[in-house]
Amino acid sequence: MNEVRERDPDLVLWQKGRSKAKSFYDTAFVKAIGSSKLGHGAFCSDAGYRALEYTIGTHAVLHPDFRFCNYMLSWGWNITNAGGNKFCWLTWPQHMVKARDRGMKITHIDPRLRSAGPFADNWLAIRPGTDMALALALCHELIAQDFIDRPYLRTYTNAPFLVREDGTVVKVTVGEGDEATDVALVWDEASGAAVPFGEATTPALEGSYEIEGQAVRPGYEVFKSHVAESTPEWAADITGLPAEQIRRVATEFGENALIGSTLVVDGVEVPHRPVGIMAYHMAQQELGFQTARAMTMVPMLVGAVGAAGGQLSDFTWKLHKNYAAFETIDVADPPYDFMLNKSKYYPINTGNPGVVAQVMLDPDRYGVERLPEVAILHMVNPLTAFPSQPEYMESYKKFNFVAVISPWLSETADYFADVVLPSATIEKYEGPISATNQYVEATTMRIPPMEPLFESKGEIDIYMDLCEAMGTLFGEGGYLEQVNKALGLVDDKASFAIPTDSKPTVRQIFDNWSLSQGIDEGIAFFEDPNQSVFVKGPMSPKKMYGYAYDPPFAGALHRFYGESLLDAQRQMKEKGAEEIYWQDYTALPTWRPPTMEGSPSDYEFYLISYHMIEHKQSRSSFVPLLAELAPAARMDINPMSASRLGIEDGDVVTVESHNAITGETRSLVTTAAFCDGLRPDTVGVPHHFGGWTHPQNKGQGASPNEIYFMGEGYVSNTADQAFHVKVKISKGGEL
Repeated sequence: MNEVRERDPDLVLWQKGRSKAKSFYDTAFVKAIGSSKLGHGAFCSDAGYRALEYTIGTHAVLHPDFRFCNYMLSWGWNITNAGGNKFCWLTWPQHMVKARDRGMKITHIDPRLRSAGPFADNWLAIRPGTDMALALALCHELIAQDFIDRPYLRTYTNAPFLVREDGTVVKVTVGEGDEATDVALVWDEASGAAVPFGEATTPALEGSYEIEGQAVRPGYEVFKSHVAESTPEWAADITGLPAEQIRRVATEFGENALIGSTLVVDGVEVPHRPVGIMAYHMAQQELGFQTARAMTMVPMLVGAVGAAGGQLSDFTWKLHKNYAAFETIDVADPPYDFMLNKSKYYPINTGNPGVVAQVMLDPDRYGVERLPEVAILHMVNPLTAFPSQPEYMESYKKFNFVAVISPWLSETADYFADVVLPSATIEKYEGPISATNQYVEATTMRIPPMEPLFESKGEIDIYMDLCEAMGTLFGEGGYLEQVNKALGLVDDKASFAIPTDSKPTVRQIFDNWSLSQGIDEGIAFFEDPNQSVFVKGPMSPKKMYGYAYDPPFAGALHRFYGESLLDAQRQMKEKGAEEIYWQDYTALPTWRPPTMEGSPSDYEFYLISYHMIEHKQSRSSFVPLLAELAPAARMDINPMSASRLGIEDGDVVTVESHNAITGETRSLVTTAAFCDGLRPDTVGVPHHFGGWTHPQNKGQGASPNEIYFMGEGYVSNTADQAFHVKVKISKGGEL
């Protein structure tokens, strides 16, 4: 590592899977050694995160205010077996059940019924990859039925901004010199003239106007025209849902929004819009970024964003740095870094390990001159956990040195690790970990019940040892100083800082941090099994609700109209990017058929993958007790489709996928499992299997990641991975 760092620290790549102490790993270690950082978010929900950061400014995806919500769209959410934004899976079902007991109605939108069962009032069995079309149709109907919160759109969004025919926003320069700034114009209905935003008495949302001989329209009017043809009948052909079902959902959503009502929460009066969407991993599709934007526009139209009972995202209304960064999206010229940040391919970039793998295999194609030489893999197993296996098999051969930090010999470690540093599991200090249930502010800590087993150590100990060996543990800019910064042990809390000239124990670090939080007992508080969770108190409505924040929505003006996306498209074209890269950088979410629809007609099924409650991602299938509960892979298929193909429940089947861009095919063999709660044109394979290093994995079957594709058409415009592909099913094969 040091030899490479002397030449170029960026050529040391730190790649993470799961991280429960981000301050110590993602932040302090990476900064201390100056390495590049690559996360796993492209295989999680990062397309949704980027969409919400762009549109409303928060760093999370969508969830409702369960305490007061009356109508929820459970959109691609595993309603009883999953978590949500930064919560464990226990918390959300508890809230959901309480809300159901109170009378909240749930409409479940998913190709697979999953375990929603009796908890859902309606099931919309949507065709995979068509969620944007449904969202646009819901917007169409809300507008058609006039379920519109105009005060919210006028005051807190850019919907009134006047837009030229070419899609650009009309602006004027206000102020002089260093104080000069460009301000968008709106049409003031009171004066009948165009004025800077903020100066209009009543900004117009609709109509067409003329400024200096140019026709202009408010952004809302542009969107209204944009979705004019997005009728329920139009969406029905795309989504496979009945038009009357789509229309009914829009009506129920609009009626339950109670536009204009208010509610007093803990003494604070806020708008009351008791409707919302619960969504997380549904953004794992080719159109994920723009789909999440379109979905967010549904609650935006009724003013539910940041309202009591309405659409929430993160726990508080703190703005993410990307909100401001996305106001102007600069597309750089090559050479690019190996993650293709700010490139003409992915100007908004989530750091996709699959993209890095592609670049490693063909750097010249992407204008990359410098490739990473050393990889440190933190609790990540790309060979089985990520699509698509062949590229990872080849790309990791390009590294000169690979170190893996993991509690088990993963498949990636088995093939590529020069060194495996065995990490502990529960027998370590780790945190701080949020313990909030959304309505109460709390934090906790992982406390070791015993000493680490065998040669393993907690990850924080491993990183301190590494930094000590590298000469980056002590002093200015060293790991300990970076830990102090990451834990907030600076400024008014500097008295609790860890000394940077001697090596502490992990317990000492957390003792200082605990004391800095006003916990008199320090780490002993968390070590006491009768306490263990530090409760700060109820979440203030002034933090939780965007309307009540000071200033409202933390000063963000929600981007109903995305001019900077259109500008990014223009730059991408100018720099010679192909259409497949820039086609979805549009100011408004614009439907097109996903690339996978270009596969031949005999690839008639959509393959989706899913998580089972018995297993934790791809790292628990070798645990005997869990494998007894969920022993092997399978392919869920609707009995009607199976009957047509002559397939019986339990038959061995071959699942063959097709890449609509390259024509490549891949296949896996598994057993068929009948599932009534699944669209007839869709099959599902669980994510967790496909391992080979542990004896317990023998005979468990394949992972769908083996037959998914990365690359153009299967990676979205923000470098996010799609977990959809067209497949054909045939009876037989060799397990």
